[in-house]
Amino acid sequence: MSKNHSQTGKAPSQRQLRVGEMIRRSLSEILSRGDLRDPELGAMSITVGEVRVSADLSIATAHILPLGGQGQDAALAALRRNKTTLRHLVMNGISLKFAPDLRFEIDRTFERMDETRRLLAEDRVRRDLDD
Repeated sequence: MSKNHSQTGKAPSQRQLRVGEMIRRSLSEILSRGDLRDPELGAMSITVGEVRVSADLSIATAHILPLGGQGQDAALAALRRNKTTLRHLVMNGISLKFAPDLRFEIDRTFERMDETRRLLAEDRVRRDLDD
C-alpha cells in the first residue's frame, strides 16, 4: 500500500500536486453539474477543497465539505457509495495511465483556522506576541 506525503513526512512532488489539482477540478465540476444519478448527492452542495495524491499516484484523497458544514456523514456516505462512478467520470477528463482509487475525507482546514484564531486571541498568547 502506498503512503501519502502526510504519512511519510515528505512534501508532495510537483507531479502529485498537478495531478491532485486536475482531479480536484474535475471532481468539483462533476459534483456542481450533478452528473451522478444519486438524489442524495444531487441535493447537496459539496466543496472539494483539496485532493492529495499518493507518491505512486494510486490513491487520491479528496478533502470535501458540504455547504455550511451540515450533513458531513451523509455526504461522505453518498460519495463513497458512488466512488466507482465518480472515478470513471473524473478519468474521462484526465489523461493518466491508471485511474487512482478515490477516497473521501472531511476537510478540516476551516476548523484548524478557527482553532488557530482562538489560540491567538487568548490573553497569554497576545502578551507573548506583543513582546
